Amino acid sequence: MQRLATVLLLLPFGTLMAQTTPPCAQHARDCPAPPVIQVGPAGPPAPPPSDAVVLFDGHDLGKWLGGDNGPAKWVVRDGYMEVAPGTGGIHTAQGFGDVQLHVEWMAPNPPRGSDQDRGNSGVFLMGRYEVQVLDSYGNVTYPDGQAAALYGQYPPRVNASRPPGEWQSYDIIFHRPRFGPGGALVSPAVVTVLHNGVLVQDAVTLTGPTAHQSRPPYSAHPDRLPISLQDHEHPVRFRNIWLRELER
Repeated sequence: MQRLATVLLLLPFGTLMAQTTPPCAQHARDCPAPPVIQVGPAGPPAPPPSDAVVLFDGHDLGKWLGGDNGPAKWVVRDGYMEVAPGTGGIHTAQGFGDVQLHVEWMAPNPPRGSDQDRGNSGVFLMGRYEVQVLDSYGNVTYPDGQAAALYGQYPPRVNASRPPGEWQSYDIIFHRPRFGPGGALVSPAVVTVLHNGVLVQDAVTLTGPTAHQSRPPYSAHPDRLPISLQDHEHPVRFRNIWLRELER
């Protein structure tokens, strides 16, 4: 409880109000940049709770597939997996709906490139709704494309990034969209994100799937779909990925 209170105190007044409309035009460079805050050093991997589905424990990619549904081609070593640039993204063999998802990731060090060409990857819920992965430590980009943004829609409330070469964590609460008969949207997807323990997206309502230079509308899809990690040609590392299914 004390840690949660500390997290909430880090947030500006009004942060706890749920967002339902993106604050700026998509990819707008003049959109106010989230304030930078300092977070503590990374600790050891957070152990999964007893009811978690462990997707990656540092040993193998047995629960992941490549883009062609063949074996995932990313590199596994020393307890983490690393994007093998050019091999394509990977996705879980199993589909999921509403989840609490924990992901730890690290941007390459030394850093290379700038803007969107620096430590870029992404965590896609249901293969459609992206929480951006990017080296946003001292790296300027459009706010709805920085680390912990809901890509192309909502910047994070604050920039809680650690330096490249240090482990970072996302804790994502995702409630999938609901569709009625004939594929009509009944309720949109809602996402909450903590970045390195700091609340940066608070019950945000997605306008539809996330995309580059467009905001497509919802279209009906299955209730359970895989979680994906993006190959954006950068050797981003991931470890300790697990989730709790919230939909029974």
